[in-house]
Amino acid sequence: MSTTLAAVSGSIGSVGYGLAAIGPGVGVGIIFGNGTQALARQPEAAGLIRANQILGFAFCEALALIGLVMPFVYGIK
Repeated sequence: MSTTLAAVSGSIGSVGYGLAAIGPGVGVGIIFGNGTQALARQPEAAGLIRANQILGFAFCEALALIGLVMPFVYGIK
């Protein structure tokens, strides 16, 4: 006789995406945190720093969107 302590119902892909969203979230925090420090240290380079922040943010968000789409592409159930 076996007893089930917990059962997972629903798509495991959504759990995987929830875990995968942690990485881009941390990445965005690091980008803007370090960008703020760079602006405080060297305000004359604000344009270059801001451009690099936007580029890094776009890459992090692209990873998050790829992570959102992959469970649907591969049909993880």
